[in-house]
Amino acid sequence: MPPKRKRSSVAIDTVSTNGLPPSNSSTSILPPNIAIQRPPPKRQTSRRGKVGTNPDHNSDIVDGKAALRASPDADEKGEALDIAKVLPTTPAKSNGAKATPKQEDSDSPLSDIEAPTPASTPAKKPKKNPTKSSIAAKKGSDEIKAFKAEQAAKKAAEVKVKKEEDGDEWNKRVEPDGDGEAQAEDVDTLKKEAARPPPVNSDYLPLPWKGRLGYACLNTYLRFSNPPIFTSRTCRIASILEHRHPLKDPNQPEHATKNRPDKTQPASIERGQRYVEELCLANIRDIPKMLQWNDKYGIKFMRLSSEMFPFASHAEYGYKLAPFASEALAEVGKVVAELGHRVSTHPGQFTQLGSPRAEVIANAFRDLEYHDEMFRLLKLPEQLDRDAVMILHLGGTFGDKAATLERFKENYKGLSPSIKQRLVLENDDVSWSVHDLLPICEELNIPLCLDFHHHNIIFDPSQLREGTLDIMSLYPRIKATWDRKNMRQKMHYSEGCPEAITGRQRRKHNPRPITLPPCPNDMDLMIEAKDKEQAVFELMRTFKLPGWDTFNNIIPYERDDDNKPLSKKPKKKKTKKQIVAEIEEFGKELSEEEEIAKEIIPEDQIGMGGKENRVYWPVGMEEWLRPKKREVKKKNGEDEDQIFKNPTPANFEARKKISARNKFPLEDEVKEKLRDVNSLADVQAIMKEVNEKRIAREEAPNEKEDEEKPAKTAKPTPAKEKKALGSMKKATSAKKQNVKSVPTPSLSNMDEDDDGDLSMPDLSNEDGDEVERKTMAAVPAKVSGRSSGRARGKRMSYAEGDAGSAEE
Repeated sequence: MPPKRKRSSVAIDTVSTNGLPPSNSSTSILPPNIAIQRPPPKRQTSRRGKVGTNPDHNSDIVDGKAALRASPDADEKGEALDIAKVLPTTPAKSNGAKATPKQEDSDSPLSDIEAPTPASTPAKKPKKNPTKSSIAAKKGSDEIKAFKAEQAAKKAAEVKVKKEEDGDEWNKRVEPDGDGEAQAEDVDTLKKEAARPPPVNSDYLPLPWKGRLGYACLNTYLRFSNPPIFTSRTCRIASILEHRHPLKDPNQPEHATKNRPDKTQPASIERGQRYVEELCLANIRDIPKMLQWNDKYGIKFMRLSSEMFPFASHAEYGYKLAPFASEALAEVGKVVAELGHRVSTHPGQFTQLGSPRAEVIANAFRDLEYHDEMFRLLKLPEQLDRDAVMILHLGGTFGDKAATLERFKENYKGLSPSIKQRLVLENDDVSWSVHDLLPICEELNIPLCLDFHHHNIIFDPSQLREGTLDIMSLYPRIKATWDRKNMRQKMHYSEGCPEAITGRQRRKHNPRPITLPPCPNDMDLMIEAKDKEQAVFELMRTFKLPGWDTFNNIIPYERDDDNKPLSKKPKKKKTKKQIVAEIEEFGKELSEEEEIAKEIIPEDQIGMGGKENRVYWPVGMEEWLRPKKREVKKKNGEDEDQIFKNPTPANFEARKKISARNKFPLEDEVKEKLRDVNSLADVQAIMKEVNEKRIAREEAPNEKEDEEKPAKTAKPTPAKEKKALGSMKKATSAKKQNVKSVPTPSLSNMDEDDDGDLSMPDLSNEDGDEVERKTMAAVPAKVSGRSSGRARGKRMSYAEGDAGSAEE
């Protein structure tokens, strides 16, 4: 976690650095009513404990992989711990390639641990006795190496098992909210799917709506608040192992670079567990805020994230939620009961009770026990506790549906009564239709949760047609499975993307459904969509459901319901007189701490939408919900000469703009008039007129400034002007006109002390060659782009005189 930034008045900081007497000194110059020692108010981000729990700033903390998904209904590669990402070099070892220690740990989160090698110790020097710190470091390194080897062996075993299996379709599923492999469909499949009968949908709308609408796990508006509010903070196992070591400075908060765990100190399993527990508690503390936000805007149903407790059901690193989370979860339960909301959860798709593998069954048991413990610690009232269900998919078919069903029945008997009371089966979009699950739900007394989107992908064409009309004939049987357990029924609703054709493509959820399903109007309906609460708002606005008038929309806005990060003030050295003057004025105005305290939004108001309740954004305007990014403004009076002295690709645009701004504005006009010049008198008249315009242009913006203040020198002439002036030397023929073409000096290169004297010498009695020689001598060397030793550093005059004086 980055160190806390302290804000105090500039006067106080400067006094301490310049050695002025403190406020309690007898020689103090401070007024007696000024409390210098008052600590500044803390920002909201510093109230989360010692561990920085914002994944945007702490690399050890990661947002849950399934946090933004519509539902955990499709395969995600790496939903379980992907050791290849945590320890990228592990697969290389399994292939037989011997990796060096540096290659082993170069990309690992534990890369700063280097195992001692023989090459690092000189051969001639005698071996020193190992110290306690070196022994601890070696022990920690050995522990990490053992962890790597163990995970590599597990992964190799899993790969071997997967090759031996028949490639069940359940394991080939793709992310419903991502593109996945939806584009890789062959032409025959597309034609076949496109020729299927169109869906037959019911025209019934459950209006007036009396039920509860909900969304899954994450509130996108609150996730982008400052500080962020969400419940899917998690971490890597490597981070847990690293945080078993104490911080380098235990008295200071953790910092990504300045105060990291010291791996030379002995490791403690309890210390690593406390690190995970702080993440869990941070997740739990944000649940009441999300529930209150939902209640304010008419949303009464929410699915709790299964990622609130990282690795709680892990075989090795798992843990019980009690007692460390008991009190915090009980507070959440009080809020749920007061608001009358419904909560549920959806264990991941890898929790399968019908798998033929014993380790998968063991993992499923632990995962269900973890979810059940979380609900029990909420201590909800009887009916709300009964309605707090765990939605589960049956999983893969493993080549034989009948055998899979028998394994599920056998394993279901081994579950605890508490888990059996909460377990609910849901039809999926790969293998198990409503017709497959309804008989087993009726046999084992398990409620069936109907998912309309999944039903439109996997159904029995011999009994039902695609769409929402025919499925209504099964409503009484589905409702009976809930009534037998005295539970309030719930359904899942989502829609496929309009452009989807094949079954694989149709698994992807539409970010926002456009209609309501033909369910009873008192149904608890979970909207599974990637836009989360915004998808619920869309339905509320479309059908004027209860709460639709609680939020405003359409008008672009900047969020004012967040605590903006403190801006860093530039450090400037001040004189003692300035310090004393600031201190004298300090007591007359509000202190900087009090002003900051006024700006800080109370914790219970962060992310609540502000006074105008603007929490909805239209489709395609997702950037509205994010706080406005800080705009870095360039300092006024930027040193343009420095930009040209150090030309880089980064300041190319700056150089281009400066050159365009400094371009001689009368260049085109001068060139146009000098085309037909036949005498020096005409040249003098033109240059006099140009000089008057230049003076008028430069004096116009400086009328209010002090007259004694010298004007800034003009900038160097751009290359285009130099080239044009060079070409003017060759424009006319001196022999025919008996007068040579006079090059025009650049006004931007002339000194302001010349007073704009552009008078030319009277050379009418001299021959053409003399005219050319004297005129060229009167032109500064900078105009032609070449500087000579004589001209460099000398001021030039265009007053009448002989050629010799001009050359000098």
